[in-house]
Amino acid sequence: MKFRVGDTVETIDDAISGVITNITGDVISVEDSNGFDFQFEKHELMLTASGNSLETAVYNTDFEAVKKEKESKKRKSAPTIKPKERHAPKFEVDLHIHHLTKSSKGMSNYDMLNLQLDTARGQLEFAIRKRIPKIVFIHGVGEGVLRQELETLFSRYNNVTFYDADYKTYGLGATEVRVFQNVEP
Repeated sequence: MKFRVGDTVETIDDAISGVITNITGDVISVEDSNGFDFQFEKHELMLTASGNSLETAVYNTDFEAVKKEKESKKRKSAPTIKPKERHAPKFEVDLHIHHLTKSSKGMSNYDMLNLQLDTARGQLEFAIRKRIPKIVFIHGVGEGVLRQELETLFSRYNNVTFYDADYKTYGLGATEVRVFQNVEP
């Protein structure tokens, strides 16, 4: 807001009004009706709205400064997370063979199964070390050999429980593992 000597102003926080007598940078001297001088900073004052002074206040307003002030106070709201998604596991391990190797050409079924189980064991050990509470192992439906082997692997750990993963998200081809931190492995 642009102030000039002779303008009638009021303070924003106090019940003081008067006429501007001197302007030095951002410090403005105001003389009240009793003859006392006060000094205020520019942002502590506003023009008095009376008759034609309201009209001059509108025309003397720096609209760009007001727009910048309004824009800077906007807060970005955090994205809302649904309760189901809040507890959803974040760590997923896809055990499909085409995700684990560039080519399965020349590998026997035994070799592929061992690669998948080694990957699952390594990721489970990693999750235990890093204190990750939930992991989903995506194994696919197939004939169920990998699923049975995973269940055998998971049952060797004392600090692990496993169950079918969320059907809506993964279908029948995934197992969710929960790692308990206060139990010895």
